[in-house]
Amino acid sequence: MSKFEQMANEIVKNVGGKENIEAVTNCMTRLRFTLKDVNKANAKAIKSIKGVQSVVNKNGQFQVVIGTDVPEVCAAIKKLGSFSDTVETAKEKTSVINRVLGAITAIFQPIIPAICGAGMIKAVLALLTAAHLLATDSTTYQLLSMVADTAFYFLPVYLGVSSAKFFKMNTFVGGLLGAMIIHPTFSTLVASGNPITFFGLPVKAVGYGSSVVPAILIIWFASYVEKFANKISPKSVKVFMVPLITTIVSAVVGFVALAPLGSYVGQLLYYIFEFLNNEVRWLIPVVMGGLCPLFVMTGMHYSFVPVQLAQYATLGYGTLLGPGMLTSNLSQAGACFAVALKTKDKDKKQTAISAGTTALFGITEPALYGVTLPMKKTLGCVMASGAIVGLFAGITNMRTYASATAGLTALPVYICDDLSNVRNAAIAMVASIVISFVLTYLFGGIDDTKKEEVKNETKKETTTLNKFEEIASPVEGKVVALSEVPDEVFSKEAMGKGIAIEPASGEVVAPFDGTIQAIFPTGHAVGIKNENGVEVLIHIGIDTVELEGKYFTANVKNGDTVKKGDVLVKFDIEKIKEAGYNTITPVIITNSSEYLDVIETHENKVNKLDTLLKVFK
Repeated sequence: MSKFEQMANEIVKNVGGKENIEAVTNCMTRLRFTLKDVNKANAKAIKSIKGVQSVVNKNGQFQVVIGTDVPEVCAAIKKLGSFSDTVETAKEKTSVINRVLGAITAIFQPIIPAICGAGMIKAVLALLTAAHLLATDSTTYQLLSMVADTAFYFLPVYLGVSSAKFFKMNTFVGGLLGAMIIHPTFSTLVASGNPITFFGLPVKAVGYGSSVVPAILIIWFASYVEKFANKISPKSVKVFMVPLITTIVSAVVGFVALAPLGSYVGQLLYYIFEFLNNEVRWLIPVVMGGLCPLFVMTGMHYSFVPVQLAQYATLGYGTLLGPGMLTSNLSQAGACFAVALKTKDKDKKQTAISAGTTALFGITEPALYGVTLPMKKTLGCVMASGAIVGLFAGITNMRTYASATAGLTALPVYICDDLSNVRNAAIAMVASIVISFVLTYLFGGIDDTKKEEVKNETKKETTTLNKFEEIASPVEGKVVALSEVPDEVFSKEAMGKGIAIEPASGEVVAPFDGTIQAIFPTGHAVGIKNENGVEVLIHIGIDTVELEGKYFTANVKNGDTVKKGDVLVKFDIEKIKEAGYNTITPVIITNSSEYLDVIETHENKVNKLDTLLKVFK
């Protein structure tokens, strides 16, 4: 039995067995499951399997992070049973926003290899022509360019098939509906400039080649039409009646309403891109460069792909994913190499070298889960480096001209008539590695043997420490370990050490005398700092930012001075739960890296202002 088959057997066993798997597929680094009952999955056991980096349960998908070996493991799993490859979100358990993001991710995942492959062909062509090794008027260049353009021009067809799989309708009818909006006859009608009507209804004269939204909207509508057609069609004629009704109804509604609606979305995105590129071109690369690790944790980075493709379709180049992800990914590599150089732990050194090398080529999950995330200061250095070099990328207007995995091999996608673009990309690559390396080496909190021994000693209750501060509980309720919070940003201590509370009442009070450092407009989170510099974040619920302030009432504003016990925020627990959100409330010492240790209470329940945490200086 190969190591991949062994991993497959262990993973399947610990997700609840073959009978608990509805669907399984993989992206570049992780397995993605739709499970019948996610409570049957043993995440702890799966994490202990050799070769598994981490486990993420997000947007209704149970994800097992493996790394570059994931295609082999996925293939081995599929040999164990007849599993669907259409992984989707659990609609009854997730918010509308998460369902939409999950749908976009699931629809685009099967298409990404074709887009990346075509993008790299374009990059190679740019490289060959820049080096004068291939003439643009040669048939070889024209044919290769045609092959690369095919992936983008016929994107509505691919989306038709992929969307049909996701929405559970006939895939070939989906492909037909995606293809109709780019058929040469329709393109000719658009080019003629004459009015177009369909059964007397006006049709907007728009070209849909390389479009993203129209096909998805049409297939989503068609999936409901097909279900209706199945109900009303007699069994004897269902084989042709269902596709007939589905195709005609969807074609009319698609051409008259849904495809134009998609084009309006594209125009809106164009104006947004133009504004961002002209007024605040630095913003997107800074945000993406700094926050990319958090997006990768949740798989949310795939949700940006449609917007990136819309950029290519409207502007001819992309700034959303490429520059920011490039700086972030190579910052992961630089941090790993700094850890490998400085640590005395042989296992950590080997892991860091391997993960850093992989990150150089744009695959960062091994680096994120194996090295930087467990070392919070190191992750902070990575995010700082990504944002700093992202600022350079934004100021110099770095842009990509094709899709590729953001690593060293992506340099050709920056080649264009303006050679400064590829030069700036090369500078950004080097700067990301160097800045992250230096920051991590100096400030990354790389724990060697002696430091680990000191840290472990501080956790013993019998150890006498010179000074500590008590942090009172801002909420009453059941105490929960931070590792049990269903959000890896908190459970992995990416924001800092702390604890969580399942609130028994909808009121948050000040845990000490201090100053309000941040109160989110939505009221779901508040940051407070005391006179000794301890910074506390109180985050009410998981993903509750999506409620946009509904059910929250903030009693304070930024800069307010408060006394211990003052009411900061009131919230409606029952309404939040009815909206489908978990109200578990993490209480985080966001600058815990500045302290020797943070010790949690041993009580199972706390009242407001009971001692919750002890912060040791």
